Amino acid sequence: MMKLIRQRPGLVTAFVLACAMTLFFAGRLIFFTSYWSNPAHHNQTVESWMTVGYIARSWHLEAQDLGKLAGLPLIKGHPQSLAELAEKRGVAVEAIIAEVEAAIAALRAKGVAQ
Repeated sequence: MMKLIRQRPGLVTAFVLACAMTLFFAGRLIFFTSYWSNPAHHNQTVESWMTVGYIARSWHLEAQDLGKLAGLPLIKGHPQSLAELAEKRGVAVEAIIAEVEAAIAALRAKGVAQ
């Protein structure tokens, strides 16, 4: 093994990095699969800490549809919680939550789901 490391250090380094990345993404896959498979995370009551993407995932809706109908922008980069969006708008977070709940109801009535 040491002979291989001395002869091909770049190849061994690339292999170790590939193994590490594989373990990382396999761990993520297992975590998110088990998290979203739990029925307790489905159709959760909307709260201020949630993001539009989280709410959409919980309710089995498209985030773009939910954000558009609720009037909430989907900004790339750091996902913003409903509390952060309410602060930027200068309104109470309860108003944002009411808009999101109305949008959920409208999308569910249309039968729009993933």
